[in-house]
Amino acid sequence: MRKPFLITVLVFLVFQGFSSPTDSLENLLKTATGELKVKTLNELFRAYINSDPVKAIGYTREALMLGSEINDLKGMAASYNNLGVAYRNQGALDKALEYYLISLRIYENLKNVEGVATTKNNIGTIYSLKKDYGQAMKYFEESYQQFSQLNDTPKIIGSLNNLGNLHSDLQLYEQALKFYSQASQLSERASKIYSDPLNNIGNLYFRQGNYQRAVDYYMRALTLARKENNQLTVLNIMANLGEVYSKASQGAKAQLYLDSAMQLCKDLQAYVYEPQILKNMAGNYSKQGKTKEAYDMMVNYDKAKEKIYGEESSRKIAQMEIALDLQEREKEVDVLKKDAIIRSLELRNTRMVITIIVLAAIVALALVNLFLYRKR
Repeated sequence: MRKPFLITVLVFLVFQGFSSPTDSLENLLKTATGELKVKTLNELFRAYINSDPVKAIGYTREALMLGSEINDLKGMAASYNNLGVAYRNQGALDKALEYYLISLRIYENLKNVEGVATTKNNIGTIYSLKKDYGQAMKYFEESYQQFSQLNDTPKIIGSLNNLGNLHSDLQLYEQALKFYSQASQLSERASKIYSDPLNNIGNLYFRQGNYQRAVDYYMRALTLARKENNQLTVLNIMANLGEVYSKASQGAKAQLYLDSAMQLCKDLQAYVYEPQILKNMAGNYSKQGKTKEAYDMMVNYDKAKEKIYGEESSRKIAQMEIALDLQEREKEVDVLKKDAIIRSLELRNTRMVITIIVLAAIVALALVNLFLYRKR
């Protein structure tokens, strides 16, 4: 049962309030130059990522190239974050983390609190997928606190949803339900109902064996996701429906949803969902007595799981984290060096002042002696 961690695309940080349809963005792109063009390209990534990820990646890569040429640091940070989102959806978790860390460093240097908070949220999703729940909790909590300080309602909802997912993974279901309920209530007060909290509440009922209640919430979430044209969430919910119908021994209906989810997974290149879909297909075939099909699906599941969650991917993430820690320590050393240089300069200035005073006293004494000598 996969829960949709909300990965916030940072392009609206640099183009906040811009909510034009894609055709308006395309028209704007024809005449935009400089930083405005970078912002528009990143906004187009946001518009297409859930429906046409290949096109979306093309836009944000172009934004990164242009941003690098004109030294648009904020635009570059958004582009790196967008690439992290795209690679995460494809299941390339180590590559996604690499881009997120680059984005985080840029936003920290710019002292952009919103950018830092959103990127930390995205890093938390990687650790959740890698089942490193301690690190995930750290990043999610820091992100939630910063969004709360900024009073950013949509992102607070996303953070609550992610914290609920994390507690659900830890089998702390009561706490998870509290987070989901807060997210849902907050979205109602904001006059915009989000599909993700409803989907995740369905997951909780599924885990408790209440399949009918789970289906009810999944269907409500699916309707909202389709209205939002959020194809990734549609994919997630259909995979969940396939799993719950399989558990309820409704094999034909389960296979229908699982096949649709797998096709959408390929269309969107959202390979991070592939292992769970394959595993559920294997279970569904097994329940129907289709042993060969079940075996084939398990073989494919093992391959997909190793590709995304294997030791090599974990090792690369660990190496990047060590590199980041070293960079932080280097910054601390640089600060200490600067402090030492400043103290050295201050000491040198003090010595210089003392020397000048002594020399001035000697000159004054010499002048007095000279005056007395001439007088005699």
